[in-house]
Amino acid sequence: MFILFLQLFLGAKAAGYSYICQTVDYSDDVNEVRVASALWWYYVSKGVEYFDTVFFILRKKFNHISFLHVYHHCTMFTLWWIGIKWVAGGQSFFGAHMNALIHVVMYLYYGLAACGPHLQKYLWWKRYLTILQLVQFHVTIGHTALSLYIDCPFPKWMHWALIVYAITFIFLFANFYYRTYKTPKGFARSGKHAMNGKQSMNGAVTNGTISKPENTVSMENGRKKRKGKAKRE
Repeated sequence: MFILFLQLFLGAKAAGYSYICQTVDYSDDVNEVRVASALWWYYVSKGVEYFDTVFFILRKKFNHISFLHVYHHCTMFTLWWIGIKWVAGGQSFFGAHMNALIHVVMYLYYGLAACGPHLQKYLWWKRYLTILQLVQFHVTIGHTALSLYIDCPFPKWMHWALIVYAITFIFLFANFYYRTYKTPKGFARSGKHAMNGKQSMNGAVTNGTISKPENTVSMENGRKKRKGKAKRE
């Protein structure tokens, strides 16, 4: 992914691309072909990401296959097929360029995480990957809205479709972030009430301590004493 980012950056720089508005050049210019080739490989990478789902299924990790996961991979591959077929260059390079950079950071994190538990203490920044993606979608909306405002010669329907698409990602990723990092961990999915990460069992939970029911047996002066009504002698 870093190679794709580098090729898009160098190709766009050599072709004199503008980050504000860039029309599609369908000529055989070497720099334009270089950008189009990098975008094609970027499209192929979206197809390779399908294997994430395949591996989850083979390893029976069905809890990893969420709606966001499926929606993200399916739509990205389909929409970039449209982009490569009709607008392999111009404004298309901006989104791919930015997304490739973010994926470099993401794969760096996953690579470090795969090195073993001794690196876990250095991976405190996992939540910021989601924040980075949310920033990406907001930048995409702002950049596309600016293109519409200045009447950039690029298919208008693609601009509007991209804005709607980015909005759906903002809602989905924001929901993922809230459920993963903001929802109290004490609320288990089973529906049992818990506080401070511990579920209540046969009693109430207060500050992480499970209170015992009234009929428990306590020790007093070395003798067992049952709480509740005193037994007549």
